Amino acid sequence: MDSQAVHQMEDQLKQEAEQFIRQCYRELGKTMEDTELRIQQVQNEINRDGSYEHTYEELVHGAKMAWRHSNRCIGRLFWNRLQVFDARNLTSEDAIYQALLRHIEFATHGGEIRSAITIFKQTVRNQEPVRLWNHQLLRYAGYEAPDGGVIGDPSSVDFTRICTSLGWRGEGTPFDLLPLVIQCHDRKPRLFELPGEIVKEVPIHHPELDLFSGMEVKWYAVPIISDMRLEIGGISYAAAPFNGWYMGTEIGARNLADKSRYNLLPRVAEAMGLDTSSSGSLWKDRALVELNVAVLHSFRTSKVSIVDHHTAAQQFGVFQKIEEREGRCVTGRWSWLIPPLSPATTDIFHSTYEDRVDSPNYYYQPKPYE
Repeated sequence: MDSQAVHQMEDQLKQEAEQFIRQCYRELGKTMEDTELRIQQVQNEINRDGSYEHTYEELVHGAKMAWRHSNRCIGRLFWNRLQVFDARNLTSEDAIYQALLRHIEFATHGGEIRSAITIFKQTVRNQEPVRLWNHQLLRYAGYEAPDGGVIGDPSSVDFTRICTSLGWRGEGTPFDLLPLVIQCHDRKPRLFELPGEIVKEVPIHHPELDLFSGMEVKWYAVPIISDMRLEIGGISYAAAPFNGWYMGTEIGARNLADKSRYNLLPRVAEAMGLDTSSSGSLWKDRALVELNVAVLHSFRTSKVSIVDHHTAAQQFGVFQKIEEREGRCVTGRWSWLIPPLSPATTDIFHSTYEDRVDSPNYYYQPKPYE
């Protein structure tokens, strides 16, 4: 890269850093003197090293702001409660693995789920010191069956194949937890098994009906996204796994119901004795409702945090009012904010949002194994 391109990148970084510092320090109640001093420090650091490092305070508030700016998330009311773990000093796969286990244990909290993020080393000059190959820290495997079908989660087939090539062997059930795959710098990725005792899973059952005809159905307690990039003030963190807690429809109307996932609606409809010969019988709708009843019932009886989509939509309304009071515009992607079950019964369905991407934020990034 020629010197002119380098200078342009550094100038862009200075602009993004200054914009973040001003907003962050204003929200934290810092003085103008402290703000200007910090901006000068950052600019000097970029002049010297071509990059800069966030203070712990900046890292914490930046991660929280990123959640607040996440257009696809309905649960942003709780953005300021995010627990931030600073793991930027970790350099080995073994240490990173232990940090991930601590994250899972903290977030699970015996079922009283706590939102958290663990942030590893930042990207410098397009060099990513840490990458997590998993889509989520907890995820079920998908095995290609001889008949062309899939045992387990079809969305995990490619990654399951990767894990198998690295030496992993699952039991071949529909709900095998995948291992963690960690890569540092340009070293080969390493595979780590998840200790069963730290992963909480919820057996899914309906309070009144046998929906699954004897099939064991379960789901893990905490959704920990691990393949998105966190960007704060022009600095990228390629490995920054984070979690909230489940909204019931994520499991009951998507993970277990989608044709491209576990596709359980036909099984549920058969167990309920519904007429599936015509879509006009609304068998899919009736089966979908009862499947979601089962998910909410199961999590609650197992004492694991979960929110129904009506409550989540009401909480989003509170979030909007708070943000308006603070003088901030609430952005959002409508197609993601509406729940996949009975969306028209929520206020979100009847609202519009600007799908503008503000920084800090979380971004999709290419899979490291593709």
